Amino acid sequence: MSIVLERLEGQPVACRVVLKDLAATSRLASLIASWFGGKDTITLTGDLGAGKTELARALIRAFADDAGVDVPSPTFPILISYDFPRGRVVHADLYRIQEPDELDELGWDELRENALLMVEWPERAEERLPADRLDVALYLAAGTRDAATLGPEARIAIVTGYGSFGPRLDRLMIAQSLIEQSGFAEAAHRFLQGDASARSYSRLVLGDRSAIVMNAPRQPDGPPLKRGLPYSQLVHLAEDVKPFVAMDRALLAQGLSAPLIYSADLEAGILVLEDLGPEFVVAGTPPAPVPERYRLAVEVLATLHSRPLPRTLNIAPRVERALPSYDVAAMLTEIDLMLDWYLPSRGIRLDGVVREEFRLLWRSALNPAMAEPPTWVLRDYHSPNLIWLPQREGLRRIGLIDFQDAVMGPAAYDVVSLAQDARVDVPEELELELVRRYVAMRREADPTFDPRGFARTYALMGAQRASKILGIFTRLNDRDGKPHYLRHLPRIRRYLARCLAHEELGSLRMWYEAVLPSKDLSA
Repeated sequence: MSIVLERLEGQPVACRVVLKDLAATSRLASLIASWFGGKDTITLTGDLGAGKTELARALIRAFADDAGVDVPSPTFPILISYDFPRGRVVHADLYRIQEPDELDELGWDELRENALLMVEWPERAEERLPADRLDVALYLAAGTRDAATLGPEARIAIVTGYGSFGPRLDRLMIAQSLIEQSGFAEAAHRFLQGDASARSYSRLVLGDRSAIVMNAPRQPDGPPLKRGLPYSQLVHLAEDVKPFVAMDRALLAQGLSAPLIYSADLEAGILVLEDLGPEFVVAGTPPAPVPERYRLAVEVLATLHSRPLPRTLNIAPRVERALPSYDVAAMLTEIDLMLDWYLPSRGIRLDGVVREEFRLLWRSALNPAMAEPPTWVLRDYHSPNLIWLPQREGLRRIGLIDFQDAVMGPAAYDVVSLAQDARVDVPEELELELVRRYVAMRREADPTFDPRGFARTYALMGAQRASKILGIFTRLNDRDGKPHYLRHLPRIRRYLARCLAHEELGSLRMWYEAVLPSKDLSA
């Protein structure tokens, strides 16, 4: 039996949910846990005996993605902390708190900064309660309009989003409506670890069927940097879901395996998508490339790049998107991330003259590549975004996701994105095999294809991408508190050194050797 979110009129944003039994309570918990998480506050209020403790247990187990987690009552210890792969959860019961100042002894403010905080008896915190929070109030159905039909076990939940949680709850209600339209109203919700963006994902599981919910609110990437534009616009990153929808439909039209779109709210930025599955082009612990799968992935690129591809893509009837050009200005803005984030992390500060020399060298190197016939550049064509689909045939065995930032640019960019995968070590022998395979297929389709020119552009795009990623991964740590990206930096430095070794990139190599620590380029 599905749960229905009945929107309530007025402010703050709220909805009413009928919970007929404990199973319905668990479904509500899995829905909330898939949408809210680290650093959020959820308060549990309502009638005594209405099931707040059961809801708290269900929320913690859903957050842990483990129905077997033991969840004792925090009434006597007041606080109980849990550390799960997704993050920390703090379950608080403030019944024994007499004065809000007592919360200082518990480290209340620090708790809220680093964990999902779930609070029973939140009224005891008084003004110390965050203004931005989700409240779930549970009431016995007895005495309500639904009492006669629901039975003695039923509860009514009123879910309210206070402050910044109002728009988030509103989006959750929109998503639930789309989920119902897609035939997954009774599905369990499981949080999925997302990418490095502001997007979030959850998996819907209903028997042997599944789907993916993409939650992508419109959000420019950061403050204005140049010409009054944020970074996302300067480098042509998607700011809503429309570019994803456009490229998704374009890839499907090319006979490739992009996810089907079951339902969508383009203005809200919420999609319910086909689930291509959990198997990627890497395997093992730690993950390593599966050569067969990487070979097929490079064949997808060679086939695609051998075709005339449209610049203007369809989003919906009479709604189109023109793919932006991956031009010199965009690439230079990306490379600046290395100067602004990575070099300072290495204790290196550049004066204006050295920075300008860097940009002039790169501009000179990039201009010839911009003269090449452009093609689709999916931009993040690497292992996290390539799904292995062994049940399909031919090129369709490679599933494609995370292509919303696609642009028109040099064909070599996606090839080096794959062959110098930022997330896993690609042996140099496999890299060379992939490049040779790509070149052979391009030459077979077009005898005028220039392998030497491609080799130069490949090295150039690899050096550009590695420089950018050094900056991005450092920024993810320093600005966004995501230190796990730093473990990839040694690999990126090796790729950078490998690319700068190309004979036609000597001037760039000399600049890097003069500025970076010597061990950074000791590939």
